[in-house]
Amino acid sequence: MDHMTTEGCQTHADARPSWDQYFLNIADVVATRSTCPRRAVGAVLVRQRQILSTGYNGAPRGLVHCTDAGCLMRDGHCVRTSHAEMNAIAQAAYHGVAVSDSTLYCTDKPCLICTKLLINAGIRRIVYRREYEDSVSDGMLAEAGIAVEQIDPR
Repeated sequence: MDHMTTEGCQTHADARPSWDQYFLNIADVVATRSTCPRRAVGAVLVRQRQILSTGYNGAPRGLVHCTDAGCLMRDGHCVRTSHAEMNAIAQAAYHGVAVSDSTLYCTDKPCLICTKLLINAGIRRIVYRREYEDSVSDGMLAEAGIAVEQIDPR
């Protein structure tokens, strides 16, 4: 006679990540593809628990990367690279995937320029790990009604 038991299952269930943690962990892996040595950032766009697109910071398609040519600095920022959030939106557009009403999972809180892109793309929620201080960006996200949540900061 076969019988089922839950013995030993409780430990696995307790270790299983939440959906937010799961997608943020994927963003961490996406960040490993970054081609700018100054900071590795990964982004994942998700709707209804389905990945729509990913992006990492790096040079535009077909152009030389920072890892090959060095960072192109202006006002303390590398301008050779596009940000992970930008690349996730661009990758979705390139493949004809709508991202409205989705959630962005990102290793870092978006900058002001990315914030404006995310608002215009119809992103409804942002989950991030590392803080990026910008009160103007915070104000715009609040005004746009986008939910923002930091989890598991590192």
